[in-house]
Amino acid sequence: MSFQELELIEPILRALKTEGYTIPTPIQQQSIPVILKKKDLLGCAQTGTGKTAAFAIPMLQLLAEDLVNGKKTKSIKALILTPTRELAIQIDESFAAYGRHIPLKHKVIFGGVSQHSQVMALQQGVDILIATPGRLLDLMNQGYVHLQSIQIFVLDEADRMLDMGFVNDVKKVIAKLPAQRQTLFFSATMPNEIKDLSNSILTNPTRVEVTPVSSTANTIDQYIFFAEKPDKGKLLIHLLKDKAITSALVFTRTKHGADKVVKMLRMASIKAEAIHGNKSQNARQAALQNFKNKTIRVLVATDIAARGIDVDDLSHVFNYELPEVSETYVHRIGRTGRAGNSGISFSFCDTEEKPLLRDIQKLIGKQIPVRVDHPYPIANASVELKAAHAPHVVSPKNNNHHSRKPNNNNWRRKPMAR
Repeated sequence: MSFQELELIEPILRALKTEGYTIPTPIQQQSIPVILKKKDLLGCAQTGTGKTAAFAIPMLQLLAEDLVNGKKTKSIKALILTPTRELAIQIDESFAAYGRHIPLKHKVIFGGVSQHSQVMALQQGVDILIATPGRLLDLMNQGYVHLQSIQIFVLDEADRMLDMGFVNDVKKVIAKLPAQRQTLFFSATMPNEIKDLSNSILTNPTRVEVTPVSSTANTIDQYIFFAEKPDKGKLLIHLLKDKAITSALVFTRTKHGADKVVKMLRMASIKAEAIHGNKSQNARQAALQNFKNKTIRVLVATDIAARGIDVDDLSHVFNYELPEVSETYVHRIGRTGRAGNSGISFSFCDTEEKPLLRDIQKLIGKQIPVRVDHPYPIANASVELKAAHAPHVVSPKNNNHHSRKPNNNNWRRKPMAR
């Protein structure tokens, strides 16, 4: 199926062609026709499946149709609520890309920066508003934002809203929305509180589900390196000597840990920056931009700060520390190997983390191959699945995976629409 077959208008098709998009991802194929029919939608999809384009493209088309029909006002017609500043900015960039030939105004608002320029833009009129909950409520309370004309409401990354403690803020925003509206609800997981929230705000929704959280993409080569905690830094530096690792997103559990890894890498003359909640908004955006334009080769991030990071052709993801929640592993490594491209995931596991690795392997239903071709191996380096065969150990004689390019012939191709 092509985008043309989804009955999109010419200005959007022209914009998608400019972006290099031809074939919609599964969630786009399923969601776009539903949204164009002005139905509510419940989307179970994680980051990297193309869900931003799945809602942005049809929203632009619906609002463009209103322009043709003469419904031009300065009031906000669509609201996208998202948990992090980085994700909000990237959604705004998507609307700019797909809507470049449509005269609709979009604006992103978030905390951590002065509200002055945001207020000025709102006063000039905005059709589509992308916002984080805190700043949106602030501006609503100050009388700068009014939601009575909202036609389409998108709640994105609902489970992350719950994780970050934003659910009450979200409910306050929803209470100010008109009852007659179209609602699009997206969440990677569906814990009970999120199910209850979706039931309360959706009307006869169509459910769209892609890539269950327990699965990892077949395009990602996954490996485990057993190393004790004091050796992890040296192991990371050792692996990054390989110039075939063109871009590396490194995950740590804590903000302090992220800063510590960056300091260590810089001492080894490896350009790196950290992105986490203690960094100012400007510092976070600068780090992300430097990573995207290859000024730095390594970006070190915590899970919450990294949610929504969208980088073309990310070659490697490193789990410097294994996550305590197994599903987080799937989200982390899913930032590479997107849209048919290949990617590589390296995870470091010390003795204390073996139970976490066991849980991850149980969730994804397979044994992750163990790499022993490094200077810092530990004894008894195996974690077996129950009733599984012994782990696949990759030795130096039969493997050079960390220095090879992904095995897809089109690995340099631009990823599909997000």
